Amino acid sequence: MPIIILIATILLPPLGVALKHKLDRDFWINLVLTIIFFVPGLIHGIYVNFVRS
Repeated sequence: MPIIILIATILLPPLGVALKHKLDRDFWINLVLTIIFFVPGLIHGIYVNFVRS
């Protein structure tokens, strides 16, 4: 399952965060960051899913 989450996080960061953390605060933060600009959303998604786990 981690490889699916990684691929989803790279392609669409909010989806990757939602797969692991559901629709909590991290999802909404990631969605806003991705809407503003893709790279901050990507960095936040990888951090939330793989570093902070």
